[in-house]
Amino acid sequence: MPAELRKRLVDLFGWIDPGPGATHLVSDISGWWRDPATLAALGPALVAPFRAARPTVVVSPAVTGFLLGPLAATALGVGFVAAHKPGDGRLPAGPLTWAQSPPDFRGRQVDLAIHDRHLGPGDRALVVDDWVATAAQVRAIYEICAARGAEPVGTATIVATCPPPVAEELRIIPLLTPTDLPT
Repeated sequence: MPAELRKRLVDLFGWIDPGPGATHLVSDISGWWRDPATLAALGPALVAPFRAARPTVVVSPAVTGFLLGPLAATALGVGFVAAHKPGDGRLPAGPLTWAQSPPDFRGRQVDLAIHDRHLGPGDRALVVDDWVATAAQVRAIYEICAARGAEPVGTATIVATCPPPVAEELRIIPLLTPTDLPT
């Protein structure tokens, strides 16, 4: 990844105190979406480590994945497939393949669904998301890929805070690690 993009990502990132009663700071990544140079560079930077794997589709979970997934898909010249969550709005019509994630960083299990007609045998799926903390949603998407006969080639993310053995197992390649972020 170009050093300039790494610097921009770090400079545009912040931690926010959500107020009284909060037990921890919350990440503020909104600057990444507002800065046009960062936005333009994210797709190519995310997919660069996976080009040799020749993905045929990019899959991303709601909500910020719906922003990054199309950027990555465009950079690869492939299509985009949304992994929907039931609480995030209207689900697509037609048959869906569902998986439930293991507990995430909040202890919740997240249901994800992919439209059957958009993912199938022969697809090589690159999963893209903004932040991978536990890899729970990544595991659910990989499960859906397996059920549909598609092969996950790895996961591209802006930040990965999951344990290194998990990142290695699931082929998660981040642009930034926790040591890159301001404290």
